[in-house]
Amino acid sequence: MASLGFCCPTNSFLFSRSSLVNHRSNLQTRFIVSSSTSSSELVTQSAVSGSTERPRTSLGLKNLTEIFWVDVHCAEGRPLNVGLQEPVTVGCSRLEKVENVAVRVELSNGCVGWGEVSVFPWVNWNQATALEEVRKACEFLSQGSPVTLNLVLHQISEMFPGRGAALECLRPSIEGIVFVGILSSIYREKSKEVRAGLEMALVDAVANSIDVPLWRLFGGVSNSLSTAATIPTTSSAKAFDLAAKYYKLGFKTLEIKLGRNVNADIEVLQAVRAAHPHCLFILDANEGYTSKEAIEVLHKLNEKGVIPTVFEQPVHRDDWRGLGDVSNVARHKYGVSVAADESCRDLTDIKKLMEENLVDVINIKLSKFGVLGILEIVEMVRKSGLELMIDSVAETRLATGVAGHLAAGLGCF
Repeated sequence: MASLGFCCPTNSFLFSRSSLVNHRSNLQTRFIVSSSTSSSELVTQSAVSGSTERPRTSLGLKNLTEIFWVDVHCAEGRPLNVGLQEPVTVGCSRLEKVENVAVRVELSNGCVGWGEVSVFPWVNWNQATALEEVRKACEFLSQGSPVTLNLVLHQISEMFPGRGAALECLRPSIEGIVFVGILSSIYREKSKEVRAGLEMALVDAVANSIDVPLWRLFGGVSNSLSTAATIPTTSSAKAFDLAAKYYKLGFKTLEIKLGRNVNADIEVLQAVRAAHPHCLFILDANEGYTSKEAIEVLHKLNEKGVIPTVFEQPVHRDDWRGLGDVSNVARHKYGVSVAADESCRDLTDIKKLMEENLVDVINIKLSKFGVLGILEIVEMVRKSGLELMIDSVAETRLATGVAGHLAAGLGCF
């Protein structure tokens, strides 16, 4: 495994084999990597529980944005290269190493924040391009005058579009402020990952400035959470070995990647069930099935007495009708919740999913929506009665650390 080459941020998890521990904030989570010792998928489902410490107060990020002034002393992007112990396979794509970008922001008060820009080569996106975009953004931040956190986050949101809706709570009056035009070339869909990394770093730096752990800043509901272990797309024999390993480590929920072939997938599930008879299942098809195939999988599993907790993204992201059909059958015939992941590309998609009652669970990613986007989605989805999941793919402890703090602090995943 390649060395990260820099210190882990104070507000992010420190990785130690099967656990991640934030020593400063006492945030702990059981965590097993799907394919790497520091890069994998973190999945948090249902409200966090079992916290032994309840915070006395919760400052709240929204309130802080109006009163905290940000003066960036320097900012930079660094290559973040991490080898994988085993390749990550998502659908037909295969990833053997992580080549992301770390973002470091240092404020004039000496406090430092870290973020991570996810780079997925299967979406025509590479590290060199990400580094260049981060460089331009960091140059802008370093040359700017002191402004409120509200304003700098708004500037980043304007520079890097992609959420699909404005964050009204963070939209300040900017009359008289002239934006430097160095970022005009960055208006592209992949720039949302850059925006997310910058948001992470800035919020982390601000949290360090006031000596408040991120979980408390994000809501303070809990300082702990439990996660699921992920079994990637693999053979039934390998799936058996992984399930047995996670059983010994005490994991009670497994997320299993499916979607290649119905019969082969059933064999994998049977192998996992044999190795870990009492585990809960999250089935993630990654758009791999037609609606007919997805319903067939549920039927065959039901015949074998295997009832998944969640069936994630069973059909193609644009197959709205198929998604609704699978959800209706899963919900009413088998008592299974269906989750949307790839179908959640922006807030417009999420509103459609809610309004048309197409799914029971919304799965969101920090790299896709950023810190602010997730906070807005949480506020919106909570009112709908839908459940939430948060996960990450092929990211290091930087991004998964922030995701963990969000899940614990908000307490609604």
